[in-house]
Amino acid sequence: MNFDILINASYLIASVLFIMGLKLLSSPKTARKGNFISALGMFIAVVVTLLSKEIIDYKLILAGLVVGSFIGVYSAKKVAMTSMPEMVALLNGFGGLSSLLVGWSVYVADPSISILSAITIFLSVLIGGVTFTGSMVAWAKLSEKISGRPLLFSGQKFFNFTLLSAMVILGILFSMNPTVSYSSLIGVIAGSLLLGILLVIPIGGADMPVVISLLNSYSGIAACAAGFVIANNILIVSGALVGASGIILTSIMCKAMNRSLTNVLFSGFGSKASGKQQEILGEVKSLTSQDAYHVLEAAKSVLIVPGYGLAVAQAQHIVKEFSELLEKNGTEVKYAIHSVAGRMPGHMNVLLAEAGVSYDLLAETDDVNPIMNTVDVCLVIGANDVVNPAARDDDTSAIYGMPIIEADKAKNVFILKRSMGSGFAGIANPLFFKENSSMIFGDAKKTLQELVAEFKS
Repeated sequence: MNFDILINASYLIASVLFIMGLKLLSSPKTARKGNFISALGMFIAVVVTLLSKEIIDYKLILAGLVVGSFIGVYSAKKVAMTSMPEMVALLNGFGGLSSLLVGWSVYVADPSISILSAITIFLSVLIGGVTFTGSMVAWAKLSEKISGRPLLFSGQKFFNFTLLSAMVILGILFSMNPTVSYSSLIGVIAGSLLLGILLVIPIGGADMPVVISLLNSYSGIAACAAGFVIANNILIVSGALVGASGIILTSIMCKAMNRSLTNVLFSGFGSKASGKQQEILGEVKSLTSQDAYHVLEAAKSVLIVPGYGLAVAQAQHIVKEFSELLEKNGTEVKYAIHSVAGRMPGHMNVLLAEAGVSYDLLAETDDVNPIMNTVDVCLVIGANDVVNPAARDDDTSAIYGMPIIEADKAKNVFILKRSMGSGFAGIANPLFFKENSSMIFGDAKKTLQELVAEFKS
């Protein structure tokens, strides 16, 4: 059999596995199998690519394989669940950087390229550079290396547009005569790195789930462009799949916040808070875990709303034990998962899956809101913005119109928080002052441990 036919047939099999894996990833019940199938497809693609006649030296490839595998295994074992969003941002960024380097190296190896090749190199470098530095800024915001608040300056949008226009002009000059236009390519590389920073610094920390999803899409598009640069079919297909799925997920995330992508990227959300939001007055009721136990012990239904605070407290395992004790006591338990809870898409799903919480217990916003008034206790653990009634009731709020989990309509609301501090969006929460709401201050894990001890005693 012709070797090229074997390679392309293997790439086709890998592509089918990618598509099957993506399909299975759409459901929590089949996500693990989907991840394995996708990984198998990538394994086939990598092995076949390494068998290509174009590979002339395996030493650097093997060295990269060893170092990369070590870093991957170490990261998977050591990175805490709270740091997973930052990890995803880094992976997106390095994916973009690799696309930039592929395009750049192909040109350096042979400047005598066609116009079509020059265009694909330009796109690979441009999108890859934006993805890399944009992801680094997202990582820095999420890990609190820099402030999560938007950084705005006068004429910012105009400057970004001018910079992008300049790079497009440089790209055209480069593509028209690539042999003698190396300086134009260098200009595109420098401009793309700067543009990535400028595009992400005006985005508030509360919008990071959308930004991570969008940067994931960028990394796929950059990989697709790199695939055209080196004429690799599997890279084109896999990059296109990642790019398309990232765009779809970004759209879903924007819909979950009732905002457009333009608003997320350019509104500077969180740069200043609504005056009305800062004037929330009322008396806060505080409960001890022992007081809360007596209500929970008599409850027929409990709805748990997890948020980033649950991840910070590393309380996913104890919350599972707590819910199992409730069920043994005859209580119906569900988990309400908001699409943008946490710091990345699916953050809460991954967190609860790590603890082995049954997928059947997870419910989406639209499923729980219609029955909220029948819930005896809504237990909010570390969530803030996704249960903020201001999104429904206050038309001056920055999050007005965002669909929320309407926890305030439950018969009793217990809120586990360390303090009265606002959430990642920086917006005060009127839920804390509702008649049916009570605060249980302290570390969520410790509070849940105390509740578990009460049930066991």
